[in-house]
Amino acid sequence: MAFEPFMQLLRGIQGKRVHGGIGGIQNSHQMAYLRHLQKEINKEEAMNSPLNKLKVVVFDIETTGFSPEKGDAILSIGAIKMCGTTILENQQFYSLINYDKEIPNGIVELTGITNDAVREAPPISNVLMSFFEFVQDSTLVAHHATHERNFMQYISSKLFKTPFKHRIVDTSFLYKLIEKDFHNVSLEKLCEQNNIPIVERHHALGDAKMTANLWQIYLGKVLELGCESLNDVYNHFSRI
Repeated sequence: MAFEPFMQLLRGIQGKRVHGGIGGIQNSHQMAYLRHLQKEINKEEAMNSPLNKLKVVVFDIETTGFSPEKGDAILSIGAIKMCGTTILENQQFYSLINYDKEIPNGIVELTGITNDAVREAPPISNVLMSFFEFVQDSTLVAHHATHERNFMQYISSKLFKTPFKHRIVDTSFLYKLIEKDFHNVSLEKLCEQNNIPIVERHHALGDAKMTANLWQIYLGKVLELGCESLNDVYNHFSRI
């Protein structure tokens, strides 16, 4: 996929947004070009790539709630790259995101993200542009990925007027192959189970790093089961 032209297009569009909020790409020709590029993301290539060489970006978001369609927003995104079981410590992404309403007190207490901090942060259009540039054609990984998927799909539709095409793999596809009695297990419990220090919990980058450690451990165990690709993982998963 032509990611560099895609990013050049996004940079060109950036100055034409309406205050960087949801909605604001105005040119219909640019919109059509974005949709065309998104269609070219090759999900099947990732499905058949060797797991020990698969490029992934493990990411996490902190939000004001659970329902983007009801007005909840992303406050921060954190991510780290991996290749196979190797965590690329020097390839990380983190940003707060501008939010001009009051963050619920419970979310402030949980995440440590303050109203002052997000009011000084860049708009979501800029942050997502940078995030997609960081991700490029890597497969996305998240813990309990439904939350991340819902927000990314909603915002991609509203902001870029195009479906969100990146594959997001839930960590459960790996850990449930190994821990067959585990269902919707919290990040903390899995970290404790695997002796991973719990550091900066409910910080997007901190959670992404802990999730990367889990992915590293369970990917190694899944490789030992004989799985060589995501297709193999999904086939095994369908039988449990």
